[in-house]
Amino acid sequence: MTAKMIRHRLKEILGLVIITVLSVTAMYLFTGTEPPGGGDEKLVVVATIMPQKEFIEAVAGERAEVTVLVPPGADPHTYEPDPGTLKRVSEADAYFIVGSGIEFETQYLDRLRSINPDMLIVNTSRGIRFIPTQGGDEHHEDIESPYDPHVWTSPRNAMIMVRNTLEGLERIDPQGSRYYQDNANLYLERLRELDTKMKKTLEGREGEAILVYHPAWGYLCSEYGLRQVAIEREGKEPGPGTLSDIIGKARRTGIKVIFVSPQFSRKNAEMIADEIGAEVVVVDPLNQNYIENMEKILRALENGWSHQGD
Repeated sequence: MTAKMIRHRLKEILGLVIITVLSVTAMYLFTGTEPPGGGDEKLVVVATIMPQKEFIEAVAGERAEVTVLVPPGADPHTYEPDPGTLKRVSEADAYFIVGSGIEFETQYLDRLRSINPDMLIVNTSRGIRFIPTQGGDEHHEDIESPYDPHVWTSPRNAMIMVRNTLEGLERIDPQGSRYYQDNANLYLERLRELDTKMKKTLEGREGEAILVYHPAWGYLCSEYGLRQVAIEREGKEPGPGTLSDIIGKARRTGIKVIFVSPQFSRKNAEMIADEIGAEVVVVDPLNQNYIENMEKILRALENGWSHQGD
């Protein structure tokens, strides 16, 4: 090959390289998307509870670093943020609140906003229909908030929270919009599959009661036609009369599973379980692994119903 031919070939290769670079650049300019991991600093975002961490990370992927204000094992009704957590809030681009009246937020949101006035507040419950707080089979109107704050325990509500999360991420990082939308669509499809599985499994169980220690599963029950019976009433341990009523109700309805949360005492649940021959199952409504956790609950319900009448 002559020197002239080599120079001509090099020009052709260089031209192809330039065209490729310009094409890729144009794609990201016109779609409003940058390739993830392109060297930019990650977004810093905070959320109130662990399930939100899965929602945010599913949408944001590698583009955001998530700090959860109420850590694993802590109770959002009583937890107080430490100085390290408050420092992270001061650096955050956005705070994704649950927005359903969860006690941590009602107590600390104004303070957290004052620490970082430029931080975007994203209400992930926007569009969710709240249901009354249920202490047992009855509603309680004389407690601080008349609504159940545990909105995320319904997969359909989780879909709304994910969509609100997507909108919030797009506001603080519009260049990542296409990337976030693609990720959100993949995760929403998983949530739809979970909802379909739960509907199919719980079909025909309308009106059945589930026994729980803390009334955190009202939205799950409301979504699929179940009834929540709680051992704890209005944040208080039950007295002997209440325990006797619960045991009688559990026997009549054939309940074989009692759900307890790791944040609360298991003593009364275990005592009731001994009386009625039920299994105590630890399920954390604040578990980060949201889909896995909901599938665990479904398996526990199936197992309990399969032993009814034993």
